[in-house]
Amino acid sequence: MRKWLLTGLVACVLSSNVGCLIPMYSADPARRARQLIFTSEDLSAVLDEWERIWFLDQPSHLRTHPTHGGVI
Repeated sequence: MRKWLLTGLVACVLSSNVGCLIPMYSADPARRARQLIFTSEDLSAVLDEWERIWFLDQPSHLRTHPTHGGVI
C-alpha cells in the first residue's frame, strides 16, 4: 500500500513539472514571434474593452486648477 501511495505521489509531482502536453506556440521562431504579437494585441484589446465597460475611458470633469471656494 505504501509503495502505491509513494508511486502516485511521485507521479503527481513529476506530472506537474512537465508543462503543457500540446505546445501553445510554434517551434519556428518567426512564426512564434507573430503569434506572441497577436496574443499581446488581443490582451491590450481586452484591457480597452474592460475600461469601456466600466466607463474608465471617459474624460475627467475635475478642474485643472484649485478654486478658493470662499467669498473673495
